[in-house]
Amino acid sequence: MSEIDPRAIVSKSARLGEGVKIGPYAIVGDEVELGDGCVLHENAVVRGPSRLGRENRVFSFAVVGGDPQDLSFKGERVTLEVGDANQFREFSTINRGTVKGGGVTKVGSHNLFMSYTHVGHDSVVGSHTIFVNGATLAGHVIVEDYATVGNFSPVHQFCRVGRYAYIGAHTVITQDVPPFSKVVTPRHTGCYGINNVGLQRHGFSTERLKTLEKAYRFLVRSKLNTSQAIAKMRETMPDSEDVKELIAFIETAERGLTK
Repeated sequence: MSEIDPRAIVSKSARLGEGVKIGPYAIVGDEVELGDGCVLHENAVVRGPSRLGRENRVFSFAVVGGDPQDLSFKGERVTLEVGDANQFREFSTINRGTVKGGGVTKVGSHNLFMSYTHVGHDSVVGSHTIFVNGATLAGHVIVEDYATVGNFSPVHQFCRVGRYAYIGAHTVITQDVPPFSKVVTPRHTGCYGINNVGLQRHGFSTERLKTLEKAYRFLVRSKLNTSQAIAKMRETMPDSEDVKELIAFIETAERGLTK
């Protein structure tokens, strides 16, 4: 017996398994099949033709089975096939296939699609994968079992991600990622001086700004190490409360300092 909130919209052509729960304002479109134990939270959307296996959970504002984002799509009958026990978190989007790509997008079982993730048309996702917030697959991508795609990492169309691979955050993938590997874009986060405009907006005087600029020159633009920079600050700006605050912050940093 399914539990359908009276405020939900469920197509007459949809097929629901045992124990399906559909929350308020959720939408189940034409030719959608939901396996036993599937749960659609409030405002979740599943469009068809799509077939979802058992115990999948679609969270608020996720759209599973939406039209492919491809200019060649002209409304043809293309599908989505999903296995069991997947989680589609808020605002994730999983598109159906295209005719030129074989007509079907496939997702395995026990995958976690965090908020704002996207699986493009004709992609094939294995099982036990993790898509961290904002991870994005273009069309025709293959992601094999147990892979992780880091947050805000786009994967170019027709690329493959091998089994057990780990793609670090903010990494752009334009070539195949081999199995068992760890791939990350080299990046360095640096400090480039004071937040001049912001401090002016908050009423910092010209004198305070000049003092802080001098302190930051010692800290990030000189050849002094951090301890030497602090000593210079104390020696040359002993009366500045802003500099005292800066020094206290540096000396209590437990995870190092962005310089």
